[in-house]
Amino acid sequence: MTEQEFICLVQQNPINAAILDRLPELERDAPQAMLVAGSLFGTVWNVQTGRPAAENIKDYDIFYWDADTSYEAEDAVIRRAAALFADLNAPIEVRNQARVHLWFNPKHGLNRPPLTSALEGVAQFLVECTCLGIDAQGGVYAPYGLADMQAGLLKLNALNHSPGLYAAKVRDYRRRWPWLRQG
Repeated sequence: MTEQEFICLVQQNPINAAILDRLPELERDAPQAMLVAGSLFGTVWNVQTGRPAAENIKDYDIFYWDADTSYEAEDAVIRRAAALFADLNAPIEVRNQARVHLWFNPKHGLNRPPLTSALEGVAQFLVECTCLGIDAQGGVYAPYGLADMQAGLLKLNALNHSPGLYAAKVRDYRRRWPWLRQG
């Protein structure tokens, strides 16, 4: 699958298409803004199997990276995004990747070093083939390529060696898309 084919599949989900169309507006307040994760690979998996493009998409994640790690700064971006995407009636989660190390341990009991970019956050997803993002300029970030995602091949990401969290993620993905397999 080429990057252009990937983008075409992703945009079959009208919510993805609208978010990507408006993402440049959000990037003014959210540097390095990217649509990432499940809304991308989930849409591809749905389209590949003849399901509605938005089926089983839990939420639409937008990552950005801003050195201001205050709660107030992130909350302002979240509120800006809520207004920008209000008409989509979709669960959109916006997160400053510079803040991940502040909340990850209390939430998951694991330490994470500070991230230096939104790309670094994407590259550390639990499952390699889900490390995907599309930035505000339409650029695709797929550090492990698109082949395993296209094939539905789930592999533990060595950059995030968390076997328990990985196993839970794989169970969740296979519940929604039973044809996926572990590699």
